[in-house]
Amino acid sequence: MCAVLVGGMDRLHRAYIETAKSFGIALKVFNGQERSIEKQLGGADMLILCTGKVSHSAQREVVKYACAKNIPVSRIHSAGVSALRGCIETCPLRGLCK
Repeated sequence: MCAVLVGGMDRLHRAYIETAKSFGIALKVFNGQERSIEKQLGGADMLILCTGKVSHSAQREVVKYACAKNIPVSRIHSAGVSALRGCIETCPLRGLCK
């Protein structure tokens, strides 16, 4: 399973990837400042959006892309690793991870 995290903190980039890896998920991380995020999202099975760290325009772009591709979006306000862990643990697609 491949997930994409949009937002978060740059200094936690490696921790996000390692946390997702422990659940069997390949994670791509974007800080939300990139241009044309939708072109870089690829074949994601799930999108995780850190709403506290992403501009409104980037949020709209990600959600619009996800709706068009029928990809579930989880929103978390906190950018911490524990928030990501909680999001993954409650993900309805989690059974597909292993």
